[in-house]
Amino acid sequence: MYSQTKIAIPIFQEKIEDVITVANDCINKGADILEFRIDALKEPNFKDIKYAIEEINFPIIATNRIESEWGSFKGSEEERIDILYKCADLVEYVDIELQSNDEYIEKIHKSGVKTIVSYHDFEKTPEIDEITYIVEKELELGDIAKVAFMPHDLEDTLKILAILSHCKNTIAISMSDLGSYTRVMASKFDSPITFAAGRDATAPGQIDIETMKALLNMDLNILD
Repeated sequence: MYSQTKIAIPIFQEKIEDVITVANDCINKGADILEFRIDALKEPNFKDIKYAIEEINFPIIATNRIESEWGSFKGSEEERIDILYKCADLVEYVDIELQSNDEYIEKIHKSGVKTIVSYHDFEKTPEIDEITYIVEKELELGDIAKVAFMPHDLEDTLKILAILSHCKNTIAISMSDLGSYTRVMASKFDSPITFAAGRDATAPGQIDIETMKALLNMDLNILD
């Protein structure tokens, strides 16, 4: 039986023309969905963003990451959310951080787009109870929960597998090389999406798309 987990590839480019070029390259490499990191754009404006999305014409997660979670958007919070809201009719998912104002999350969720409510900690991995609380809060606000944590040891990575095994509609990632295997194992727990790298590695431990697909196919063949 084949996993339903989609492989997403982030696009992290400063210029719209490069976003389109890299997106097409990632599609050719076998991406199931693209994560458009709008915050990477040097001069983001909705007209250009809309043009890029329509030109790519492929399933997209619109993400405009805040600085506190390794994002690069320089405008105001109102401007950041406005861009995401305007993207809602053009993309398959909008990713918005849990630490965003609840009214902003609700505004985007009510637009009808599928929402990924996310939380990243690039320093540590909390205890399972705390991670579970975060995931449950995210699922109350959106359609899919996403958590990504930095492991200090193997036990931290096992916490992520425990979350994947118990929480539905959840993307859970253990970052760095130590936790990179959790990105592959996510498909065994029917996580909706896992992330791989095309040209742009946007988080520690991302596996390139070719290796990811080979690992998934090898594992699935063994199971069959």
